[in-house]
Amino acid sequence: MAEMLVATSAALCLSSGPSLGTTQIQSHQHSSFWGTKRSLRACVSKGRINLLNERVAGKQTWRDGVRCQISATRPEPTVEKQKADDVYSSLSQVCAVLGSQWGDEGKGKLVDILARRYDVVARCQGGANAGHTIYNDEGKKFALHVVPSGILNNNAVCVVGNGVVVHVPGFFDEVKKLEEAGIVCEGRLFVSDRAHILFDLHRVVDGLREAELAGAMIGTTKRGIGPCYASKAIRNGIRFGDLQNLDTFKDKLEVLLKDAASRFPEFTYDLDAEMERYRIYAERLVPYITDTVHFINEAHRQKKRILVEGGQATMLDIDFGTYPFVTSSNPSAGGICTGLGIAPNRLGDIVGVAKAYTTRVGAGPYPTELFGELGEQLRAAGHEYGTTTGRPRRCGWLDIVALKYTCDINGFTSINLTKLDVFSGFRQLKLGVGYKTKSGEELHYFPSDLSLLESVEVQYEEMPGWTEDISLARQYEELPAAAQAYVERIEQLTGLPIRFIGVGPGREALIVR
Repeated sequence: MAEMLVATSAALCLSSGPSLGTTQIQSHQHSSFWGTKRSLRACVSKGRINLLNERVAGKQTWRDGVRCQISATRPEPTVEKQKADDVYSSLSQVCAVLGSQWGDEGKGKLVDILARRYDVVARCQGGANAGHTIYNDEGKKFALHVVPSGILNNNAVCVVGNGVVVHVPGFFDEVKKLEEAGIVCEGRLFVSDRAHILFDLHRVVDGLREAELAGAMIGTTKRGIGPCYASKAIRNGIRFGDLQNLDTFKDKLEVLLKDAASRFPEFTYDLDAEMERYRIYAERLVPYITDTVHFINEAHRQKKRILVEGGQATMLDIDFGTYPFVTSSNPSAGGICTGLGIAPNRLGDIVGVAKAYTTRVGAGPYPTELFGELGEQLRAAGHEYGTTTGRPRRCGWLDIVALKYTCDINGFTSINLTKLDVFSGFRQLKLGVGYKTKSGEELHYFPSDLSLLESVEVQYEEMPGWTEDISLARQYEELPAAAQAYVERIEQLTGLPIRFIGVGPGREALIVR
């Protein structure tokens, strides 16, 4: 095959990931999905320019502050790709990707990449308050909220588990946008018959509840997540399986509406109008609703590879997070089992996703938060605005105390460090490696007492930054020495390997070690 000379212009960087050739997935037929097969063409990888920050090889030039190499390449597997494939293939049959901070760590991108190696991608908890921003091979941006990030890959079947709460109109809006972009959902996307329906009334109640709290607001997304989980907990919630019997569905809906009206006098409703909406939804949902507990376990028995996608993150866990400034589900490892109906002994690798710094949205204590010019600089460099709400995120240095705490809870087997490229141009970095109380006592744990957490003095470790643009690095050795030192120090402090390093938003902007 004739060699192709690759241009140095960053605008021509077109890598779309490994070639998968033609893959087989099965179409859904009643309770047995793994029956009829249909062939789908997977994406074919394109050439990628070889831009280096520090490595010397071949003729080089400088462009936009980055040392570039003009090299002849062939559209064949590279050593870099083969190394990445070795890491991917070593992952277990059931692998989970969970957030290790306060959310927004970039979990969707890794799920999207790993989905090409898995048969099933499953979401286990949360609702549309989780926002995952991912990009397809052409660089088109998708903001997903309930649909698992694996939907962009035609060789993956996506499951919304029983632990998720789903707003039906929002679900269909997501499906519509995906199908308009040419992505097939029907036959590849399933919702648990045990998942709870999030009604518009839950959204209204969410806003009324926040208004009641006034100065003590939780800072919810007002998407109705908490009220829907509350309905589930007090046992007047309605599940997707209830749509199969519309007579009893109406009775249950009336109980739910009356309960909200009794709690909030300003809440009004039209039962008949709401019922008519859900008669239509019930028909449209027929291809999507299934017994996902049976589905997941049958897939496991048939040796299918299952990838689990968590929503939100461990520091927002209702049990382990900064309660009450938390979500209403368990985004930690335990939520996988309760949210999908899969046994704990079937879990394998659990990858914890952490930003190279820390962010959070909403109220609550945040020890390493940065204020003023430095905080604004980090927010601007990282484009830190919520996928779901658009709210500016609070930004700060990486909190190692909190990260080690979430590593303990989840039993992470490795870490995906994201957005390392955001630090390009920062000449000095800090890691929050410890807490001290006002009395000078060192804390060797993450406290549950919020008054104590709010008053701690963070002990920082300073490290040199770097000025190089690392967004085009594809091998660890291409990172500046200071960036490597930062990664390795986090490994030392957490005791876990950092297998994946994000250096940009696109699929190809990932270093695999």
